[in-house]
Order: sequence, then C-alpha cells, then structure tokens
Amino acid sequence: MAADALQNWEKKAREHRKSYQQFLKRANKNQVLKQLPDLNEAAFKAVDCLTCANCCKGYSPRFKTPDVKRIARSLGLKEGVFIDTYLKVDDEGDFVVKQSPCPFLNSDNTCSIYEIRPSDCARFPYTDEDVFIKRPALTLKNSEFCPITYYVLERLIGDLK
Repeated sequence: MAADALQNWEKKAREHRKSYQQFLKRANKNQVLKQLPDLNEAAFKAVDCLTCANCCKGYSPRFKTPDVKRIARSLGLKEGVFIDTYLKVDDEGDFVVKQSPCPFLNSDNTCSIYEIRPSDCARFPYTDEDVFIKRPALTLKNSEFCPITYYVLERLIGDLK
C-alpha cells in the first residue's frame, strides 16, 4: 500500500461511506472472511495504533462481567468500587467508561491495563472476524474513526493497490 494512501483517510472514509455500505450489503461473505486475516495483518503493519488511539479517545468498549471481575481484581478494587469509579450503564444496558478519553489511556496513547483490557478492546476493530461483515453498521461507524477499518475496506473494494 502506498504511504500516502492513508493520508486524509477520515475525509475519504466519509466520502466512501455509500460505497462501503453497498459493498458490505452485497459482498460474498465467505470470500470476504477468507481475505480478512491477511488484510487485518497488513493493516496493522501499515497503521501504528499508538499514533491514533481514536478508539480510546472517543469511544468505549463494553465491559462484560468477566472483564469487570478481571480488571477490578487486578487493580485491587472490589467490583462495585471499580464500577462506581470508572463505569456507567449505556442506552443498551452495557457497562462503558464514564468519560472520554478512556481513563486507562496514558498520555503516550498506551493503555495502563493493556494486558487485562476488556475483550472488546482486544478484538477491536474486528477486521479479522465475522463481526466485520455480519454487523455492517458497526463496520461503517468504525471506518470513520479507525484507519485500520478504513484500510481493510479500501483493500476489499480494490481502491488501494
């Protein structure tokens, strides 16, 4: 991929939203799933997450019960104290962080709980799993704030050589 292909990616992602939407709607799901592992690997080589951290700065993962238990235990907090200190319940009934950016995001864009982070964080941006194709609305949303999602969609559509 050309070095300048990611230049202005946010603007390009917004401009390409309709084509992404059409692609995700009509794509051969099995064919896409076969391509995702290689494209995901290439995307992570092309993009340094530590220069971006948009996911940690403006959005929150879901903190599922096992995440809450694991993180609270690791931080030496009772689950209730961890929840009261860091989390709130969103419109969908999930625990998410109370504030943006994430309270665990360090000033250098690293994560202070990286080794025990929520499973949503570990899986994000879902560019190597079926969520990418099965939840097109999520993929579209992610394409506008995650350069890795943008990269994978562009490669799938064939705009980036």
